Amino acid sequence: MREKRVSVTGGRPLIGVSTYLESKARWGVWELPAALLPAGYPRLVRAAGGLTAMLPPDDPSYADEVVARLDGVVIAGGPDVDPSRYGSEREERTGPPARERDAWELALIEAALASGTPLLGICRGMQLLNVALGGTLVQHMDGHVESVGVFGTHEVKPVPDTLYASIAPEASAVPTYHHQAVDRLGRDLIVSAYAEDGTVEAVELPSPRWVLGVQWHPEMGEDLRVMSALVQAAGERLRPR
Repeated sequence: MREKRVSVTGGRPLIGVSTYLESKARWGVWELPAALLPAGYPRLVRAAGGLTAMLPPDDPSYADEVVARLDGVVIAGGPDVDPSRYGSEREERTGPPARERDAWELALIEAALASGTPLLGICRGMQLLNVALGGTLVQHMDGHVESVGVFGTHEVKPVPDTLYASIAPEASAVPTYHHQAVDRLGRDLIVSAYAEDGTVEAVELPSPRWVLGVQWHPEMGEDLRVMSALVQAAGERLRPR
């Protein structure tokens, strides 16, 4: 008979969320380097039934040990991925590199994939997942459904018979802010949602793995479905008591 297992937290699934690393941040009388996470992320995790652990950039060699203590991983939105990570030269409108964050989050992705830990990439996180699996990015999009450079909403349409379609079976409006997108798809990834103009809006790995990337920002809205699906998958992941 299979041994009964529970989450390492003993209750709600523990979801690790990667963070920004800023060389200068100001609060009160302080102005110091800081690891930052927009409050929408822990709010969304909590509303979906999970607990949040912040994962600031660290030595990539620690990623396996960190992920082993988590029930799920979220790679958050943020700056552009360094184009050298996918063999391209930096274009004029591509943002400055965040090399320390790239290295740490790529290590987290690799650790999650290797261990079968449920993984959600949000915006930059989806792009980095694609790069981690050998894909490339469009470094700048012009005229993408009026979302370039400003927060707005647009409609995404799920691809039938995908993980994302099982979460959100109908087209829906999502909060979005990005100027980059998936170009060549990484190995084994499949597209699970598109924007009206054909931009890839969600990617995933085939079952039984729970690996999903979305181009939009669910933490900026009220739709819990994507995060709830991650938390549910994390809760079903079995760990020794």
